[in-house]
Amino acid sequence: MKRRFTTWIVITAIVTVFSGGCTPKPQEEGPALWPEIEPYETGFLRVSDTHEIYYELCGNPDGRPVFVLHGGPGAATVLYYRRFFDPGKFHIVLHDQRGCGKSKPFLELEGNTTWDLVEDIEKLREHAGSEKIILFGGSWGSTLGLAYGVTYPGNVAGMVLRGIFTATVEEFEHYYCGGSEYFFPEFYRRLQSVMPAKSPCISPEYLYRSILYGYEEERKRLSIAWVEYEGGIARMEPQAVDGEARWSTERGRKVLLGLGVIENYYMANRCFLEEGELLDRAHVLEGVPITLVNGRYDLICPPLFAFRVHEKLPGSKLVIAERSGHSMGEPEIEKALLDAVREFE
Repeated sequence: MKRRFTTWIVITAIVTVFSGGCTPKPQEEGPALWPEIEPYETGFLRVSDTHEIYYELCGNPDGRPVFVLHGGPGAATVLYYRRFFDPGKFHIVLHDQRGCGKSKPFLELEGNTTWDLVEDIEKLREHAGSEKIILFGGSWGSTLGLAYGVTYPGNVAGMVLRGIFTATVEEFEHYYCGGSEYFFPEFYRRLQSVMPAKSPCISPEYLYRSILYGYEEERKRLSIAWVEYEGGIARMEPQAVDGEARWSTERGRKVLLGLGVIENYYMANRCFLEEGELLDRAHVLEGVPITLVNGRYDLICPPLFAFRVHEKLPGSKLVIAERSGHSMGEPEIEKALLDAVREFE
C-alpha cells in the first residue's frame, strides 16, 4: 500500500519536472490577510465533568458564524487564524480542543476522542448563539470538520478545508512508515533514531506514552524530535524547526507537549474512526458548499485523499495548489483559503 502511494508521488514529481514544472510561474496577485484583531470575548466553556475548553469570539457578533478548527490534534488556536475573515462580515469563533492550548486540564486524555470534540463544537455553537456555521480547518482540522459535518449536517452552512486527512490506514502508513522518507530522509531518519529499536515504522503509541509518562529529558527529546519532523516536511522547501528554542518558552513547550502527546494518542487510536468512515458518510453533506484546498506536494496530507473526498462530493470545489506543500502559510494555499472564504461573504 505504502509502495503504491509513494510511486504515485514520485511519478507526479517527475512529470512536473519534465513538463516545465521546475520553472515556477509568477504568483498571481490575490487578497491579503486581514489586519490583526483582538477577541471581544474570551472564556472557558465546561464541556464535561473533566474538561473546559478555551474559546475566543471575534469580529461581528451579527456576522456569518465561522468556526475555526486548529490542527494537530494537540496544537492550539493562534492569532494568524483570525486574519482570514473580514471582521465586519464574519462572527469568528475559535477554540482550543480538549487537553491542549489553554484548555483545561492540559494533556488530559480521558474523555478525549474525535466524537467528544465533535460534541464540543456543537456545545460551542449553542453557546455562541449560532445557527448554521461555516467550518474552517486544515490538516487534523479537516478531519474534525468532516466528522462534525457528517454528524450534524443540518447545522453546516459551508466548509473550507485544507490538507485533507480522512484517517484511513493508507494515510497512517504513509506518515508513520516512511512515505516522507523518499523526499525528506534527513527528517524521517532523525525521528526514527529516537525510537527504541530500528523499525520501518514510527510508533505513535511509544511516542505519546513516553512523552506523557517519561522523565523530563526523555519528554523533551521526543517532543522536539516529533515537532522537528512534522515541521520540517510541512513546506515545499524544507524549513528546519528549532525545537530547543521552542522548548525554552512556556507557550512553545506546551505546543511541543500537546502535539507530541495528543497527536500521537489520536493516531495510535486511528482517530477513533472506523476504516473509511468519513468517506462512507460524506454523502450526507451533498448540497453543502465545500472547498477543499491541498498542496500538490503535501507530504503530510497528500492530495489523493482530498481527491477522494471530492469524488464522494462532486458538488464540492477542489483546489490543488500546484507549487505548495502542507503548510497553511504557503502563499498559494493562503490565497486559495482567502478566496474560498470570500465566497461566503
